[in-house]
Amino acid sequence: MHIDLTQGVIKQHIIKLATPAVVGYFFHTMFNITDTFFAGLISTQALAALSLSASVFFMVLAIGIGMSEAVTSLVGNALGEKDILKAQHITLNSIAFALLLSIVLSILGILSVPYLIEALSDPSYVKETLDYINLILYGSVFFVGSFFFNALLNSVGDTKSFRNVLIVTTFLNIILDYIFITYFKMGVSGIAMATIIAEVITMSYLIYKVRQTRLWCKFSDFKFDAKVVKELLKQGLPPSVNMFMMAFGVYIITYFVAPFGKEAVAAFGIGVRIEQIFLMPVIGLNIATLAIVSQNNGAKAYDRIVPTVHLAIRYGWAMSTIGVGSFLLFAHYFAALLTSDPVVIEQATLYLRISGLASYGFVVIFVYIAMLQGIGKPTVIMSISIYRQIIAPIVVFAILAWFGFGILSLWIGLDMIIFSSALFLWWYGEKKLMSLI
Repeated sequence: MHIDLTQGVIKQHIIKLATPAVVGYFFHTMFNITDTFFAGLISTQALAALSLSASVFFMVLAIGIGMSEAVTSLVGNALGEKDILKAQHITLNSIAFALLLSIVLSILGILSVPYLIEALSDPSYVKETLDYINLILYGSVFFVGSFFFNALLNSVGDTKSFRNVLIVTTFLNIILDYIFITYFKMGVSGIAMATIIAEVITMSYLIYKVRQTRLWCKFSDFKFDAKVVKELLKQGLPPSVNMFMMAFGVYIITYFVAPFGKEAVAAFGIGVRIEQIFLMPVIGLNIATLAIVSQNNGAKAYDRIVPTVHLAIRYGWAMSTIGVGSFLLFAHYFAALLTSDPVVIEQATLYLRISGLASYGFVVIFVYIAMLQGIGKPTVIMSISIYRQIIAPIVVFAILAWFGFGILSLWIGLDMIIFSSALFLWWYGEKKLMSLI
């Protein structure tokens, strides 16, 4: 399968690529909710262990996710140039790079995670946390492999395969969690084992789908190319840092929320989970924009890049309007689905109604980041990520805390940080777009 994104109606390409991605990531979220549900059945310590492990593991895997996005850009550009041999060459080097990267991440994770866990968690659930995350880290090759093979499929315009396998593994995960916990009494290790089995199936299926594309060729044709690896690092490092900073930024926000009480911290966690569900369409637009821009940049069809970006922004803002309206009207109801604590519900409602407005800014950030990756100019992503996730929150929140403002000021400050980041990326991105014309 190979969709030529340099031809045809851009609007149809965006919808065709984004919709399956949104559905797929919805089920990915449901996958995580399933694990959280079964952890809650084991014990409060197991639930806390899973929550903490997920945050730390995401930081470890952020590099793998970011690097896989570089694969979509490089292969997409080669396909846009109509150079299949070049695309196959990049594919083989990307697969080899993914294997090496997964080994490195596993080793670094296993060595560093115990210290991270002990520094951040209550000693009462350190054992459960390590039981879960150590097993997960041994399976890093399957997670990284899935990211890379899905990136290859995205480059040829296939976002349906990932959606399909996520739907299947989500339901499989429910069955496996139930069996390992109820019958084998494996505790959090059972949840980890179920996740790894599901990931093995995911990677295997994605390999099967890649084999059906023109990107697949014999491994005997593999020739190590330092230039390809260097380009993967060049284009993959900025989005990797961006994703790592997103995970680390949550810790910084939590640090400033903590003085307002455990209810505020719990409300922030609930609010973020609900917000992520409504941001899924933006993730779909990010994937669609990256694939379309990459191919058209490779084909030097620059006249198709500008309308792609602007159309994605309009779609994103339309969907954000639905999300913001839902938060204003139903935030209290959404929060009540996840907790019965009235104080937490009230705090989560406040977060959603104020911070939900930032979804307009997230649309601009996600779309222009995808565009910059697609044209091979991702360097600024790292700088804006450090500003948005680290520098600005520390400075703004510290000032607000010093003046003794309430928690409402934190959420307004968070909106200001996101919108200022979006404004800069819009200015910078438009400048790069104009240089293509």
